[in-house]
Amino acid sequence: MRRAVKLVASMALLSLGLFWWLTAPSYLSSVEAQSLLGDGDVSRGEIVFNAGGCASCHATPGDTDRRKLGGGLRLKTNFGTFVAPNISSHKLDGLGAWSTVDLANAMQRGVSPKGEHYYPAFPYTTYAHARPEDIRDLMAYLRTLPAVEGRASDHELPPPFNVRRGLGLWKALYLEKGPIAEDSSKSVEWNRGHYLVEALAHCAECHSPRDVFGGIVKSMRYAGGPDPEGKVFLPNISGKNFASWSKDEVLDLLETGMTPDDKVGGSMADVVKNMAALPKSDRDAMAEYLKSLPAVDGPVKPPKK
Repeated sequence: MRRAVKLVASMALLSLGLFWWLTAPSYLSSVEAQSLLGDGDVSRGEIVFNAGGCASCHATPGDTDRRKLGGGLRLKTNFGTFVAPNISSHKLDGLGAWSTVDLANAMQRGVSPKGEHYYPAFPYTTYAHARPEDIRDLMAYLRTLPAVEGRASDHELPPPFNVRRGLGLWKALYLEKGPIAEDSSKSVEWNRGHYLVEALAHCAECHSPRDVFGGIVKSMRYAGGPDPEGKVFLPNISGKNFASWSKDEVLDLLETGMTPDDKVGGSMADVVKNMAALPKSDRDAMAEYLKSLPAVDGPVKPPKK
């Protein structure tokens, strides 16, 4: 009996140790961290800020100044309610005391300066492909924005989703690291659009269905599906839909929110504010890339009740 108890205890400790090892936070390498050194370009950082949609989640709800990033937006999902944090320049409540490497670890590894995993409601699976100079420029811009006092409330998540350590396993399945490779067979404009859409604008994060663990279903990337809050059914933006649109119509969507038949609303209306603030050349590039996406069939839209 004593030997059996020891065996069970040993197996439990071994399992716990294996879990702890598999779920350990991963950080940027020293070489990657070195590439972030230097002063960023504030004007280019503003472009990254808008392309990445930072204000859409982190702007203080109810404040008309989108530069005030006090957080507090609540996102209700099947896993619980996530609350966007304060990312203003406040030294205690925001990112004012962070280094550029801290920001890069958050955006590209989903890890906080304290070594805790971030939940993928923060789209680091997309930002993981951003270039070091863009993160450096973004940090330079964030440091120019107003400091907003006050921390956002904690996430409201039931067990087991409130155990952050388990996100290490989720990342092993869904976090793909590395830069966006350029395609030499494509135009400069297409490659710029590819980078913006796939590394910063995170279009696939909303316009793709997700599996039971909350990861994007790769075979239906850009094929639309229910939004995380279950309020609307997001459209298919692959070639299944956009093939019938002209490039000018895609541009109009990005700049004004107008579609060939209607005008976007909800969270997409806020995304359009970000896109409209980009240089026209970047919107052109995004439209060029989006128009090139292959046609993909997605989930069937449920009938209206």
